[in-house]
Amino acid sequence: MDMKQGALDREGRTGDAPALVPPVDIVEDENGITLKADLPGVPKEGLSIRVDGDTLTFEGAVALGESSELHGVYAEVRVAQYRRSFALGRDLDTGSIDASMKNGVLTLRVAKREQAKPRRIEVKAG
Repeated sequence: MDMKQGALDREGRTGDAPALVPPVDIVEDENGITLKADLPGVPKEGLSIRVDGDTLTFEGAVALGESSELHGVYAEVRVAQYRRSFALGRDLDTGSIDASMKNGVLTLRVAKREQAKPRRIEVKAG
């Protein structure tokens, strides 16, 4: 799995919409890959995950919960949107992706295709 080149610029923007690029950990085992992304403040309802061809993209909108009575004096982070895209390898089954969200961490599990999984070959004598 490689980060899709050209999908995001340095600041995490595609086109005109600015976005934060969340940190991601990717672990591979014999059955597939697990991707974990930190998306603090993003509720499940504000999350979008899609696959287009071999590209996996997730986006999340942060729910700031600001009061209408409060007026901001200073803000270092004005963008309340996360976005990240990855190119999926051909050995991954894009039809078999599980997603869960817990404590601001998005976990995506992408299974390998059966033919890409390691298997044991039995040798017959005779």
